Amino acid sequence: MKNFKIRRATASDRDVALIAPMFDLYRQFYGKPADPKLAETFVRDRLRANESVIFIAVAGDGNAEGALGFVQLYPSFSSVSAFRLWVLNDLFVASRARRSGVGRALMEAARRHAVETGAKRLTLETVAENEAAWSLYEELGYVVHDPSARFYTLDLE
Repeated sequence: MKNFKIRRATASDRDVALIAPMFDLYRQFYGKPADPKLAETFVRDRLRANESVIFIAVAGDGNAEGALGFVQLYPSFSSVSAFRLWVLNDLFVASRARRSGVGRALMEAARRHAVETGAKRLTLETVAENEAAWSLYEELGYVVHDPSARFYTLDLE
């Protein structure tokens, strides 16, 4: 699949409609129940508030059937290193577009964006079962840091 383009999403109804169904599938991959309305609201809210940057891959005329994947980045900083970084939080490629270069192109768009905004690092994490993603990340130069390190969260609800 060579005939696709990557572009930065806007908060337009059209872009939200392209991304939301894929975002819902992405959440389902991680064990969450299908919730198209939640997906649509979340994506729209992030884009409207400029809280994330999303790049989308589209084929053909860019209608819903042409949506192939997306990558979502969140801005952050490293206090210890005193620099800007981006958290590559979400990468999703539609099943029909996997192994066609879409994921790699989305990752490259994320890298270019990070460089253009003066970031010094892109970070990401994935579940241990997502071995397919590991090889792509490592081919692109991402390095696994101390797999014995502990990852903590604090739920606030």
